[in-house]
Amino acid sequence: MIEKIIYDYLENKIDVPVYLSIPSDPADEFVTIEKTAGNEENHIESAVFAVQSYSSKSLLRACKLNEDVKTAMRKITAETSVMHCKLNTNYNFTDTRTKFYRYQSVFDINY
Repeated sequence: MIEKIIYDYLENKIDVPVYLSIPSDPADEFVTIEKTAGNEENHIESAVFAVQSYSSKSLLRACKLNEDVKTAMRKITAETSVMHCKLNTNYNFTDTRTKFYRYQSVFDINY
């Protein structure tokens, strides 16, 4: 399951907790991953993942965490069954509801 692969990988590569959804009592900084689309063609699966970097401290900290995520994801093909990982887009996505600063990176993944 690709969600587990990405979850385990990021848990070992970044210094904040990684979740599949926003926890009820989150840390000051954390990352969530969410599969937003998927497909299969010629027995090759693809998925689109949104990785959100949260910080209650500052927008700059959320941006830095987003850069850590991008750096880690650039190397995912060397350590997992992921064949291809491309950054689709990334942007400020501050969550006014939770009062957390947030950046989002969207990745196109083949596995």
